[in-house]
Amino acid sequence: MPFIQIEMLEGRTVEQKRELVRRITEAVVDVVKCSPEAVKIIIRDMKPENYGEAGVLRADKK
Repeated sequence: MPFIQIEMLEGRTVEQKRELVRRITEAVVDVVKCSPEAVKIIIRDMKPENYGEAGVLRADKK
């Protein structure tokens, strides 16, 4: 049973997340040869103030 965790900055629509889950599920089913029901996906939205890169919070970037 594949478990997939996705962490990304918040701001995507439900429609975008729905499409992402659909496409990832299709890819995993194709490669791993499992049923779609076996694929579990967790999406974690991060606030920009909870992500930093190169010493700068994403919330501070313009």
